[in-house]
Amino acid sequence: MKLAVVILAAGQGKRMKSDLPKVLQPIAGRPLLGHVVSRARRLQPSSIHVVYGHGGEQVRAAFEGEPLHWALQAEQLGTGHALMQAMPQIGDDELVLVLYGDVPLIDPETLKQLIAATGPRAMSLLTVMLADPAGYGRIVRNARGAIQKIVEQKDASRAQLKIREGNSGIMAAPAKLLRRWLGRLRNANAQGEYYLTDVIAMAVKDKVKVAPLIAGRVAEVLGVNDKLQLAELEALHRAERARELMLAGATLVDPARIDVRGPVNLGRDVFIDANVLFEGEVTLGDRVRIGPNVVLRNVRIDADAVVHPNSILEQSEVGAGCIIGPYARLRPGSKLGRDVHIGNFVELKKTVVEDGSKANHLTYLGDATIGKGVNIGAGTITCNYDGVNKSQTVIADGAFIGSGNMLVAPIRIGKDASTGAGSTLTRDAPDGQLTVARSKQMSIEGWKRPVKKPKT
Repeated sequence: MKLAVVILAAGQGKRMKSDLPKVLQPIAGRPLLGHVVSRARRLQPSSIHVVYGHGGEQVRAAFEGEPLHWALQAEQLGTGHALMQAMPQIGDDELVLVLYGDVPLIDPETLKQLIAATGPRAMSLLTVMLADPAGYGRIVRNARGAIQKIVEQKDASRAQLKIREGNSGIMAAPAKLLRRWLGRLRNANAQGEYYLTDVIAMAVKDKVKVAPLIAGRVAEVLGVNDKLQLAELEALHRAERARELMLAGATLVDPARIDVRGPVNLGRDVFIDANVLFEGEVTLGDRVRIGPNVVLRNVRIDADAVVHPNSILEQSEVGAGCIIGPYARLRPGSKLGRDVHIGNFVELKKTVVEDGSKANHLTYLGDATIGKGVNIGAGTITCNYDGVNKSQTVIADGAFIGSGNMLVAPIRIGKDASTGAGSTLTRDAPDGQLTVARSKQMSIEGWKRPVKKPKT
């Protein structure tokens, strides 16, 4: 059977006290709904349907261009009513998996088990054992342990409230059967809503097998209703990603102080210090060492490179054996060869630095190509922008750039050339020569510094 995933995402989330719809609240830099969609995609479904309501246009705009089917729930009349809105887009020959837009940590492996337990005359339900099941619908089983029905907390008897097995709301069922059960739903309950959970009792009555699966971890089924729960899930997500890194072989100084907001590809013996932030896709080669308070955003760092504390690297490539920082910044489009040194308070933007070159202090290199074995003196700036155009600086192999140089682009510094400290160069410097461009030093006799008038 083809798989259709339906994500219920129409809730307003009043307790969030936010103008942002609940399913757009962020965890690890992505909307809650984005996490659910991403995990659903790992099941390779034929289609993903999102039932939206509150803040609908905002929600749709956030996922513009993604291959999603949208169904509007104009009135929030319960989870059963929400699923009804998506069913016209789903064929009778499909299997329907129901997920929730505010339950972001569901494990795709758990969902695969849930789907495997479903068939033409069988549905499956994900449950969870809770120390405190308050707020959850209770799973009512018979003496043989078979599920009979789900009772919502507001409709539960005193005895049923003592049940510790809670309903996650996540289920899978053949579309043909599900469509029939949804058509029978009634709203005669304390909430006056059409409960999706009522289809369980209908399945039992129709002698359709209800296969329960108890979630391995409570975190998988936790939803978000307020900012406190949002922060709790953020912490759980952080711990989950830290665990993945450690199982992949990374050494984390403090797993509680790391943020992973995208895929991380690891070599062997990678060392990551405290308070490191990963965003986008990051690749770290063998024996890479990342210091504390570093931000890595869509970067590749090759083997044996070291990134010292408080550095920011984004959309850049770092070659093997490089040393970066502390307090360095690599902006998008930077590419370093092997054994390059980019030191403290050095900034690169769209700059290629080839093997063995060094810029160790207080330097800006933008829109530049720097050859092999180049030494860039402290305080050097490539003056690449005239307010309209950005021009290129080329520094050839073996050049030595003195401290405090202003290199006004477009300009080329020749092979093995040297430039004098304090020079402002506006024309090319030839190969193998020393080029100095300074104004004449003068001392003005009799000059007096202005003096402020005393306050009256």
